[in-house]
Amino acid sequence: MDGKALTGPITERSADFAAALPDGGALLALDLGTKTIGTALCDAGWHFATAGKTLPRGKFGRDLEALKALASGRSVRGVVIGLPRNMDGSEGPRAQSSRAYARNLAEGLGLPVLLWDERWSTASAERDMIGQDMSRRKRAERIDSHAAAVILQGAIDALTGGSF
Repeated sequence: MDGKALTGPITERSADFAAALPDGGALLALDLGTKTIGTALCDAGWHFATAGKTLPRGKFGRDLEALKALASGRSVRGVVIGLPRNMDGSEGPRAQSSRAYARNLAEGLGLPVLLWDERWSTASAERDMIGQDMSRRKRAERIDSHAAAVILQGAIDALTGGSF
């Protein structure tokens, strides 16, 4: 070993991500906002995504410590990060910021990272919460974690072929 920290692979392909996790394992999803980070988790069998906490976003070192604690407490084996693409599929500054965050997180956690197209995730989460008759205030507090759950469910559906 040359003393460098282990870095998990970063991919946009679900097959490559699954290959990096041959034994499955719990997954953590992140919806990166400018002020908050929405989190979601799924079980080791990749069945269902569940919205987690919404964390305040700050300097990366502080974010990393909070995410390390969450990942170790839940025995997380991989991370799914929403990649904010434009509607035409192109990438802007937010996508580049998410890619940089993914590189730093993969290095900091030593876990594989899947970048997942998050177009429509917030709109879908908002629709679901309205369908649950959730108040506007509660929706505002929980939108990022619910969007992370939408992102994670899409990823685990692709990883498992939609069946379990």
